Amino acid sequence: MAHVIEPASTGRAKCRGCGGKISASELRFGERVPSPFADGETTQWFHLDCGAFKRPEPFLEALAGREEPLEDRERLEAEAKRGVAHPRLPRVDGAERSPSPRARCRSCREPIAKDAWRIRLVYYEEGRFMPSGSVHPRCSRAYFETTELLPRLRRFTPDLSEQDLKAIQSELDEPAPPAAPTAP
Repeated sequence: MAHVIEPASTGRAKCRGCGGKISASELRFGERVPSPFADGETTQWFHLDCGAFKRPEPFLEALAGREEPLEDRERLEAEAKRGVAHPRLPRVDGAERSPSPRARCRSCREPIAKDAWRIRLVYYEEGRFMPSGSVHPRCSRAYFETTELLPRLRRFTPDLSEQDLKAIQSELDEPAPPAAPTAP
């Protein structure tokens, strides 16, 4: 069975991408995956934005199979294609201030200072998103091969203010520190 985009029949489903509720009648993306508990398939539900951001390949398949008009289709398709073009981009899970100086950046391996901005990462594994560390915003270009992260950061950390987003964007625009020399 193919992936689907359809209205939610009830308001009981939760989005696998952000954990938020999917309201009744709201359009949602359903990724069909093998059931981990029995023969057959199960459907994992996502908000449309979350599906485009976190599961771009199956989302594009569902979009290609949809004949009905879809509001924001071009934007959603562009975001999903960006995720396919930059394979690490679907790992973005929001931004936050680092609570301690213990975390290390997945890109440069340097510590992330306490109270410094960091971008949270997740891996999709066995039908779940598993936390997998974080990166400095300034290391985004090297890690994600793009700095176009604000739509994803807005989606997965809705409590960020415009001032926070501007601060993060200024760090995204900073050049990454030079790589440390390697021993021969």
